[in-house]
Amino acid sequence: MSDTLKALLDAALSPEAAPQDIAAAPLPETMRAAVVRKDEIGMFEGVPSADKDPRKSLHVDEVPIPPLGPNEVLIAPMASALNFNTVWTSIFEPLPTFGFLERFAKESELGARHDLPYHIVGSDASGVVVRVGPGVTRWKPGDRVTVHCNYVDMEGPEGHDDSMIDPRQRIWAFETNFGGMAELAMVKANQLMPMPTHLTWEEAACLSLTLATSYRMIVSPNAGAMKQGEVVLVWGATGGLGGFAVQLVRNGGGIPVAVVSSQEKVDLLHSLGIEHVIDRSAEGYQFWRDGKQDPKEWKRFGGKIRELVGEDPDMVFEHPGRQTFGASVFVAKKGGRIITCASTSGYMHEYDNRYLWMNLKRIVSSHFANYKEAWEANRLVNLGMIHPILTKTYALDDVAEAAWAIHTNQHTGKLGVLVNATAEGQGVQDADKRAMHAGEIAKWKQLS
Repeated sequence: MSDTLKALLDAALSPEAAPQDIAAAPLPETMRAAVVRKDEIGMFEGVPSADKDPRKSLHVDEVPIPPLGPNEVLIAPMASALNFNTVWTSIFEPLPTFGFLERFAKESELGARHDLPYHIVGSDASGVVVRVGPGVTRWKPGDRVTVHCNYVDMEGPEGHDDSMIDPRQRIWAFETNFGGMAELAMVKANQLMPMPTHLTWEEAACLSLTLATSYRMIVSPNAGAMKQGEVVLVWGATGGLGGFAVQLVRNGGGIPVAVVSSQEKVDLLHSLGIEHVIDRSAEGYQFWRDGKQDPKEWKRFGGKIRELVGEDPDMVFEHPGRQTFGASVFVAKKGGRIITCASTSGYMHEYDNRYLWMNLKRIVSSHFANYKEAWEANRLVNLGMIHPILTKTYALDDVAEAAWAIHTNQHTGKLGVLVNATAEGQGVQDADKRAMHAGEIAKWKQLS
């Protein structure tokens, strides 16, 4: 960290500093950031996906600070977090993200700022505002914030019912540049939310992408619209999405049926109050055999769900994709819905359409969340109703190791990254509130 940046952070984090004092503090000319490089996009050609190593492609470089434009905010991220999109960016799959930046550049001069020989990653962040651009009135230097990753101007009419439908909607730091794994990051003002006052920097940073995604899938009328008493099957219930999903289902009066991969995770979820848990490893489900799906295994899986809760799921929280999608369609009850947001095991899904059309089931697509959904999910955290599932925190210099852990499925919960924070445990604003919720926070951190 440069002396200039340190002085800026000291001012921004000081409770005595006025916004104008922070705005007057000099900015550094360069910063450290986790990046992939455009001249390396061919490094994994011919390598199987599983063998592509983010530790070879993800670097921490010294780069210029982002240029600030209208309705934009410059924040100093204190922490960030890993998501699958960071892994996809670092292994250049399903395609290099520099194509997104090149297309963005064709839209406008402001878009052209993003088309650089490097791409700064990190679609989650917590931090402090250090500059606001023209037109920003809600936020000021010194505000402590979390960032959600829906990057949208809202100039067109299409997105005004739901900004995720906007034709120019993008995911910050995946389809744009200047992400959260940098000493300074550039975001739109409508990406900011108040940082929950009882959380540390790294806890607050691990929330937005996966929590808001899960909130839209389960709670929002734009996707799942869960009702009280509904049975919801949650794949990967100790992961970054599933760990929030089971909390949302339980808090909303639903009945979660969690699917995990070990007895240890079963015991952990039981200790957290999740009653119905399936250990898919112990049950030995083989939905695929010799390149074909086995409907007998779908039926056996559905029988296990009925054994636990006495009925089929009203909703399936589906994100693994290819490996599980056929089973998800099969086990949903007649008239039920399969909410899909991702395909971490493969994009080319296969299922038996008879079980869909003849039983009036619905496949509902869901992609991240709009500002209102992200804000509501963040509010639940601030109220202490949803808890972070941060299980391990890395230094910025070790971000490639964290990406490798996700790529090889060695992780549970969320993996955080300290950026400007000098140690874990910093950033709590309300110690009394922290003490009130410390027990539950500690329980959910046991997912590691």
